[in-house]
Amino acid sequence: MKSVVLATGNTHKKDEIRQILADISVEILSPADLGVAIDVIEDGDSYAENALIKARAACRATGMAAIADDSGIEVNALGGAPGIRSARFAGHNSTDDENNLLLLSQMKDLPEREREARFVCAAVLVIPEEWEGEKEMVCTGEWHGMIGVHPEGRHGFGYDPLFVIPEEGATAAELGEAYKREHSHRSKAFRALAEHLRAFD
Repeated sequence: MKSVVLATGNTHKKDEIRQILADISVEILSPADLGVAIDVIEDGDSYAENALIKARAACRATGMAAIADDSGIEVNALGGAPGIRSARFAGHNSTDDENNLLLLSQMKDLPEREREARFVCAAVLVIPEEWEGEKEMVCTGEWHGMIGVHPEGRHGFGYDPLFVIPEEGATAAELGEAYKREHSHRSKAFRALAEHLRAFD
């Protein structure tokens, strides 16, 4: 079994990605598992650029193939905001609660028909220069829904408590991890990336 390093320090994201890729015979290690610290500035202009910044740094630091993702929530009525600034919408070190509260405050007067939103994810794989084959691969996924009027549910992170799936009548945080593994933006992106990861089987 080959190993790849997942360039994230977010434990929620790490667990989610490991579960999504559980049927791929590739060991997924974190920088902490390898005793490596990855410190980058995510100053790209897109989710793919930010994900590649992280994966390239992890690849250089470890000499291993690296995977990473970047994602965000885009609200139509806000011109696509928070977008790539989703994790730091309320400030550089903002918490999930602070980001959610700011989003709700900016949407407080919007009727339901204007609360459409989508999660977007870019998942990438970067392999070392000395390896054969394509060096960088990018896959994307989207998850469409609405922004609720208040947080609901305890089984998610980020904007999950606000993200309502209309056909389910519940938020991502209410539906839980098993549902997200089947339907989320991150699941779609990494399931597409899995086809590239299978080359490591």
